[in-house]
Amino acid sequence: MNSRFSLSTNRISAFFRAVRIVRVLCSYRLSRFLKLGPGKLLSPIYWVLSIGSSRSESEGTRIRLALQDLGPVFVKFGQALSTRPDMLPEDIAHELTLLQDAVPPFDGADALKIVESSLGKSSAALFTQFDLEPLASASVAQVHLAELLDGKEVIVKVLRPEIKIIIDRDLGLLYTLASLVEKYWEQGPRLRPVDVVKEYESTIHSELDMRMEAANAAQMKRNFEGSDLIYVPEIFWDLTDEKVLVMERIHGTPIREIDTLTEMGVDMRKLAHDGVTIFFTQAFRDGFFHADMHPGNIFVAENGQYRAVDFGIMGTLTEADKHYLARNFIGFFNRDYRAVAEAHIQAEWVPAGTRVEEFEAAIRTVCEPIFAKPISEISFGKFLLQLFQTARRFEMPIQPQLVLLQKTLLNIEGLGRQLYPQLDLWETAKPFLENWMEEQVGFTALRKKMAAEAPFWAQQLPEIPSKIHGFLNDVRELRITNHQQQQIITDIQQQLVNQENSRRRIWASSLIFITAATTLVLLLTGQIVPPEIYRSYWGYGAFSLMLVSFVAIVRKPR
Repeated sequence: MNSRFSLSTNRISAFFRAVRIVRVLCSYRLSRFLKLGPGKLLSPIYWVLSIGSSRSESEGTRIRLALQDLGPVFVKFGQALSTRPDMLPEDIAHELTLLQDAVPPFDGADALKIVESSLGKSSAALFTQFDLEPLASASVAQVHLAELLDGKEVIVKVLRPEIKIIIDRDLGLLYTLASLVEKYWEQGPRLRPVDVVKEYESTIHSELDMRMEAANAAQMKRNFEGSDLIYVPEIFWDLTDEKVLVMERIHGTPIREIDTLTEMGVDMRKLAHDGVTIFFTQAFRDGFFHADMHPGNIFVAENGQYRAVDFGIMGTLTEADKHYLARNFIGFFNRDYRAVAEAHIQAEWVPAGTRVEEFEAAIRTVCEPIFAKPISEISFGKFLLQLFQTARRFEMPIQPQLVLLQKTLLNIEGLGRQLYPQLDLWETAKPFLENWMEEQVGFTALRKKMAAEAPFWAQQLPEIPSKIHGFLNDVRELRITNHQQQQIITDIQQQLVNQENSRRRIWASSLIFITAATTLVLLLTGQIVPPEIYRSYWGYGAFSLMLVSFVAIVRKPR
């Protein structure tokens, strides 16, 4: 009974949520989203609800505002869509980058109860101080300041109450909308919006486990241990759970406060170049990068060192991804568009049969205008964006990890040029990329590979003599077996030859007997046969003897 009641309640809730979506779309005059398949039935409702609604904003702006009205799940989905230039026009994708993941906070007392329940201890046993006023509030979690019993300052990130229920409910509606788009929109099958929602579902669910973010932060801290470039705060694992994350509090100036940094005497040129170095180090050395490096997540220490927070969204790159990116960047800045085209074809990211000359020409068309600007204004991120847009013409599937990297790179570039407008990314990136490529080939790469595999061979070395002895025994036994099998085959072949010879002799003997008997009968009856026919019988007998002899010769075994 309870399960039926719960199911009915969920259906009713989903219905009213769908009605709210329709109302929001109507209020922002987004009618074309109600004209897909069954949505056409809602057109009369749309016109009624749109009465008195007047909007002068662009469609991209109206979409952004509608997503903000629909709540945190739709906001984060819009942010995810902003990284998909293959799916959206550039103006709408840009507008979605302006979405802010900020929602009103929930009660700090409720946050403290969640902490106590998750960690199984009272607040007095955990903290000397817990600030009930949240420091920041977002769609999935909010952050509070606290002090541990040993006096260390920490931030406590707490998952929102019932956020999983809200997300699962809204994901169901997103799947429904995506299915309609995929089925009824002409571009739907190519863009595969259902797969996009699946990808988003995986991302949003990973953010619902604070241990995932803690693990990301710990990994990045190991990668930059002892580095002067960036500092990653410490994770307190004994105080971290699925719903609670406790992390060292860092102090620094928000990187967006450029005037303050200048007054502090921070070298802005170095700070900008360090940001580029951090990005390329993460991407090419580690293959693991912070994918949410917007100004709100970056602080600067007095000595100019970067300090990062919020590790919920991270990107990963395979060795193949790194090769692809390095070859594209180097080819782009050398204006070697054929190398860029070949990098795509060799990676098998364009359909089979694509002509390299045609793809090269398309890349040249979109990239050459970029070089009309001074090199200090050339954007790596926009170059990747141009590649992705060119890929749409060739039906090339967009790799999600590369799109995430492109978004991060745009953030880094924009931030770097705010800090130092004359920033030349190529000045920093070119030697980095060329050194990385050199390390992938030749003696250096061989030495690194041998060093990486040394533990394996050290473990295998004591067993090598016995393995060689076993191998030689196997070879000897195989030779004996092969010899025996060959002898059996030879014997069988000889038996078959003997049987064939016997069959031939029987056949020839039978033919001779029949011929001789026929000839004898003809001879005995020759008295009543006219001489000319008689003579022809003799001819027949002679011919038969010649035929038997010929057959015997021809069928003689060789």
